[in-house]
Amino acid sequence: MANDTRRVAGTRGRRRTAVLGAALGGCALVAASTVPAAAHGHDLSYVSLGDSYTSGPLIPRQVDANCARSDHNYPSLVATQREATAFKDVSCAGATTNEMWKPQGTNDPQLDALGRDTDLVTVQIGGNDVGFGSIIGTCARLGAQDPTGNPCERSYKASGYDQLALTILDTAPKIDRVLRAVHARAPHARVLLVGYPDLLPDDGSGCFPSVPFAQKDFAYLRDTEKRLNLMLRLVAAWNRADYVDTYGPTVGHDMCKAPADRWIEPLQPASPAAPAHPNAKGEAAMAQAVLDRLERGRGRG
Repeated sequence: MANDTRRVAGTRGRRRTAVLGAALGGCALVAASTVPAAAHGHDLSYVSLGDSYTSGPLIPRQVDANCARSDHNYPSLVATQREATAFKDVSCAGATTNEMWKPQGTNDPQLDALGRDTDLVTVQIGGNDVGFGSIIGTCARLGAQDPTGNPCERSYKASGYDQLALTILDTAPKIDRVLRAVHARAPHARVLLVGYPDLLPDDGSGCFPSVPFAQKDFAYLRDTEKRLNLMLRLVAAWNRADYVDTYGPTVGHDMCKAPADRWIEPLQPASPAAPAHPNAKGEAAMAQAVLDRLERGRGRG
């Protein structure tokens, strides 16, 4: 019986990896949870987990220096709008999936904020596991050497395969483990996995030198982010979590746009925000995406 159980589990794991690999390779696979919507009570206990895209570095007012956390990040806006009676935001800049179980400076392991009385959990994680910071640094350095080409794409594909696509695939089991842990610690909660907003022009155009990537690398990096978000969508569906699309609602407000129109700041921000991160408008847009997803009910698109 034990051998049979392990064989079934192994088969299921291989099947998930195969399906995910096909989807990230370009198949338009969409999956949805079929968990019925639950009625909301008056009291709402809400916990936010995540990285810097959640915490809102440099956005006024900063309320946690260790984690660069703002009281105008999207979880705070959601908590206010939903009138949460208990709210814990433990998101922290620089967090990876490891920090769900490990302290990060003065921040306790993020999963410790959950309890059996938690009603709502938002999770936004994975960007640092994939290496957002190092990707930006590498592509900016290479872009300066060949501003009209695609040196970043060539570098990540020099081995004969796309290293970033493989890293995203390798990150999927980490997200899976996080969501399973969230369900275990907060078994009655509605869980939302939040995707990443549109960082670069969706049409693949560039804006060198304002954003110092080579002209032909913009489309590659756009596709890489879309691949990450697709992975998150699929893992959410497998784990009875609702995926929140923040990419679609932020198209047209990427870091290449004029200061008045952009919701993502470039590498030299003009508004209070970390480089290549949402500003206050971006956090508000992500908050609205979360609120819209909550209104649709569980598993309803």
